[in-house]
Amino acid sequence: MVANYAYFSPTDYLELERDSPIRHEYRLGLVYAMAGSSDFHDRISLNLLTEINLHLRGSDRRFHSGNVKVNYADAFYYYPDAFVTCDPRDLKDRYIKRFPKFVAEVLSPSTQAFDRGDKFDDYRQIETLEEYVLISQDLMRVECRRRTRSGWETAIYESGEQVMFKSLGLEIAIEQLYSGVELG
Repeated sequence: MVANYAYFSPTDYLELERDSPIRHEYRLGLVYAMAGSSDFHDRISLNLLTEINLHLRGSDRRFHSGNVKVNYADAFYYYPDAFVTCDPRDLKDRYIKRFPKFVAEVLSPSTQAFDRGDKFDDYRQIETLEEYVLISQDLMRVECRRRTRSGWETAIYESGEQVMFKSLGLEIAIEQLYSGVELG
């Protein structure tokens, strides 16, 4: 992840993003060009989005892929690999959502430290967020961080287990998330 080191206001960022063929994320005045993803990353994201789509069909909850931004207080604008919002306030803007319930990131070697650290710190400022999910693309491992009354708890799922996305009421075999992915 490489930042442009000139300071951008949120307004400048949104203007840049509107006219750019390349997606960028924004954090505290810095703009980061997003790199392409691997075939494993793409496949896992598609598998997750398919399961969410089938599960939420007919409900008022809406899910989004990595093409819609999540924002908090102009501090950051991210493109999570998948997220779900149920909040009617998110109907007001077609390009930016501010009240997700569930956010998932498929980890890449170049971004996993950021996704586990600063990005999680940023996301958990969103009061509606109940679950933050990190999915490895190099081994069969899903980490679900869930908001509780006393903070955040983590559940880890590995090969042979059923992954429970509690905020969505969705349980799936971990092998479904990794369908079509050849792990070494």
